[in-house]
Amino acid sequence: VFLSGRSSRGASGVRTLVDSLQALVSEESTHGSRLLVSTDQEGGNVQVLSGAGFSTMPAALSQASSGAETLKASATTWGAELAAAGVTMNLAPDADLVDIANPTSNAPIGQWKREYGHDAATVTTCAGAFAAGMGAYGVIPTFKHFPGLGRVTQNTDTSSGVTDTVTARDDAAVGVFRDLIAEGTCAVMVSSADYSRIDAGTPACFSSVVITDLLRGDLGFQGVVITDDVAAAVQVSGWTPGDRAVSAVKAGCDIVLASADASVADEMVAALLEEARADEAFAAQVDTSVQRILALKATLA
Repeated sequence: VFLSGRSSRGASGVRTLVDSLQALVSEESTHGSRLLVSTDQEGGNVQVLSGAGFSTMPAALSQASSGAETLKASATTWGAELAAAGVTMNLAPDADLVDIANPTSNAPIGQWKREYGHDAATVTTCAGAFAAGMGAYGVIPTFKHFPGLGRVTQNTDTSSGVTDTVTARDDAAVGVFRDLIAEGTCAVMVSSADYSRIDAGTPACFSSVVITDLLRGDLGFQGVVITDDVAAAVQVSGWTPGDRAVSAVKAGCDIVLASADASVADEMVAALLEEARADEAFAAQVDTSVQRILALKATLA
C-alpha cells in the first residue's frame, strides 16, 4: 500500500486507516502475510503525512546542514512517528547526486532542495543518517532514484524524453547507492529516466542492464526493487499500463508503483497474470520477486 497525496489528519487518523487495511489480511487473502504500508515522507515539499503526531520536516538540503548525527536523531523521531501510525516503509531518502553547475535547474530534485548535498560523500553520509533513523524504529528506507536523477533538467512525471547523458556504470552517482546499500536492509527505487551511457533508449525502470546487470550484478543488491510511479508519468506514456508492469518485472523490479492514476492497476495486474501464464520463465521471475518481498517483510518487527 502506498499512502499518497497529502493528509493533515494526524497520526491517529492514519493509524485508523492502516489498521483497517491490515484487517483485510487473512490466510485466505494473503496467506497471513501483512501488508507493506509505505508513504513519501522526505521533508520539505515532499511530506505526505502531517498533523498531530507528525513533525514538520525540513527539506533534505536543510536536514543536511544540521550534520549527520543531528540528522540521524531527527530521522529517528520521524521514523518513530511513522511506526506509531502503522507505516512500515518510507519511499525516502533521496540518494540523488545533484552535482551540476546550477542545482536548481534540476527539475525533479534540485529545484525542490530534495538533495542532501552536491558531492557524493555528503549525500552518502546524510542519506545514510536519514535511513538509519528510519530503521531504528523498523521503518524500511528506500533509496531513490537509481542510478541517480540529479543531472537531468526535466521531470519524468511531466515530460517525455528525459535523458541523463552523463551518468555511467562506474559513476560517483552510482557509487552513492553502492555505499548506502552496503549499510543494511533497504529497498531501492529505480528512476524512469533514460541513461544514454548505460542503456540508451530504455527508461531505467524497464532496463535489465540498469537493474539486473548494474544494480543486482555490479552492486550486488539482492533486496526489493520498486519502480518510480509509472501510472501516469509522461516519460513512460508510450507504453500501455500493462506493458509498463510487465517490462518492469522482466527488467528485475519486484514492485510496480502505480499511484498518480491508480485506475490503471487492474490493467497492470491482468497483464502480469497473462504473461506469467504464458511464459514459465517470467512466472519464475515473479516467484523470485515474491520471495524477496516476503524476506523484506520478515525484517519488520
